[in-house]
Amino acid sequence: MPEGPELHLASRFVSRVCAGVVFSGPVEKSEVSKNSEVPFTCDAYSITATSRGKEVRLTLTPIEEEGEPQAVPGGKACQPMDIVFRFGMSGFFRFTAGSEMPKHAHLRFYTNETPRRVLSFVDVRRFGSWEPNGDWQTDRGPCVMFEYQSFRANVLSNLSDRAFDKPICEAMLNQKYFNGIGNYLRAEILYRLKIPPFMKARTVLDGLLPNKRELPEVKPEQGQCHPHQDSEMSLSKKIKVKMESSDILDLCHSVPMEVINMGGKGYDPEKPDDYSMFQAWLQCYCVPGMKSLRDHNGRTIWFQGDPGPLAPKVSKSPKSKRKGKKQGEDKTDKQQGVKGEPPAKGIKKEKEGAQNKRVKSHSESKKTKENKRKGSRSSEGRKKQSKPERKDDAPGTTVPRRQRRRSMRTKSEKDS
Repeated sequence: MPEGPELHLASRFVSRVCAGVVFSGPVEKSEVSKNSEVPFTCDAYSITATSRGKEVRLTLTPIEEEGEPQAVPGGKACQPMDIVFRFGMSGFFRFTAGSEMPKHAHLRFYTNETPRRVLSFVDVRRFGSWEPNGDWQTDRGPCVMFEYQSFRANVLSNLSDRAFDKPICEAMLNQKYFNGIGNYLRAEILYRLKIPPFMKARTVLDGLLPNKRELPEVKPEQGQCHPHQDSEMSLSKKIKVKMESSDILDLCHSVPMEVINMGGKGYDPEKPDDYSMFQAWLQCYCVPGMKSLRDHNGRTIWFQGDPGPLAPKVSKSPKSKRKGKKQGEDKTDKQQGVKGEPPAKGIKKEKEGAQNKRVKSHSESKKTKENKRKGSRSSEGRKKQSKPERKDDAPGTTVPRRQRRRSMRTKSEKDS
């Protein structure tokens, strides 16, 4: 995820590639983007960029011809416009030929040359955003890189805020106080000072001086990036500022400046050539041998040693909970209205399958019983039909038993 150094490098990239380039026409938005349309159209304009923490501002400035301001179709003169970008998870700028425009280019600025080129805001995951006629967000604090003294004063004058009741690793992602710090920067800063990530933020920051000397920019020697500095080594051989004399707020300024001054594009795994230098610079973040843990917001923090007293408790597996249940516990839970733990998917399927089998076997046995009854009735009917008729009985008539006996007696008497 782009952090303060990456957004500043993006602003420097835009200002460099757009220097002396004339842009023309409307600003285009992709059909799939849910961000706002940019209502800007001009025959000729220039683009410059600046950054502050985790925001980048593009300024579109109309170019006047022969001292006369340009007019838009409505008759009004073209006015400069600021567009503030927030990169989300995957935002960046790209300047290419129009025919080579990236697939996920969601906002486009075209040049007035032939063939046309295009400056694109590319965002694969589409978590980034832009705000036409926007300004820096008011709920973001001073920039850790370029407003160091204001950043330091803002943090230490607000230590009573509930934000500092949280672990220091979570407080460092609060852009109200640490504008520009992100996931990899917090890991690197805490690792260098050997601060447990889940120590209470107020405990770490309490007692620091509100006004401290302003740190100069960290400029590594040409061709060097200091990939593995020891915690006792200086930030730069030139300025000889020792790590042991720096506190956490100092490093919130100096560590991002190291990324800016090493060259490349900072944190950019999709570009191995530019990313290799940054990867060698990392000491803790995603480095083999380091520990990792999800904080209370679900973000992964990398660290070494003890995580600290506010570390999230590792929950037990559902299987062990089920084994620990006593007999009769389910009944009491149901009586008291306690919602039990849902069964695992495999167990649930087995239970459903067994229940279906029982229902099936019950229905099959019921059918077989009915068939047996029908069969017995039909067999009885067949027996009655196959019984031979008596000779004395007239065909098609039934003679009562008493009448038959009487007729038998009279017949015997006559014979005698």
